[in-house]
Amino acid sequence: VADYTGAPYCVAVNSCTNALFLALRYSYFYRPHFTDTIEIPKHTYISVPMQIYHAGYEHIKFRDEKWSGVYQLKPLSIWDAARRFHHNMYWSNHISEPSNQNYVCVSFHWSKILGIQQGGAILHNDIEFDHWARRARFDGRTEGVRPKDDDVKALGWHMYMSPEIAAEGLVRLHHLPWENKDLPNDDYPDLSKLEVFK
Repeated sequence: VADYTGAPYCVAVNSCTNALFLALRYSYFYRPHFTDTIEIPKHTYISVPMQIYHAGYEHIKFRDEKWSGVYQLKPLSIWDAARRFHHNMYWSNHISEPSNQNYVCVSFHWSKILGIQQGGAILHNDIEFDHWARRARFDGRTEGVRPKDDDVKALGWHMYMSPEIAAEGLVRLHHLPWENKDLPNDDYPDLSKLEVFK
């Protein structure tokens, strides 16, 4: 996936929602920012603002934005690209800047471009995040180490992609065209009007 998208690193997880959560959680605790407010389009999938709150941020600002394929969780260098997946997408369309640490979250859900049962990934250029996220997605465990032999040093989440789904994704990726149009946006409601986010 990293080779296909042009990303320096890629961490596979079981959904784009959880990809966003891990990127947000890492940014909240390990890359402290000057704000506790994250700004997103008011028309997007409902799990996005939920993950912002779950990750620890206290406020969400909804913006009126027409977006295609990808948008930024401002002011962070985190991007929701659930509706985009094509060759060399990591550096395209000003998503990622070489001087920043960037986290682009993609979806492999059956309704998305790769179209497997479920899954997602975080495309990024941060080696420290890579080490953290690989453990965080796997209950804090070390890959390839039996539980009784592992020295778990931090809490994690059960978010890893299962081997059989990963294998299906690799087969589909092998046959995926290099150029894929952004998927049209679903008929998302105006999230700013929902009681849960007020």
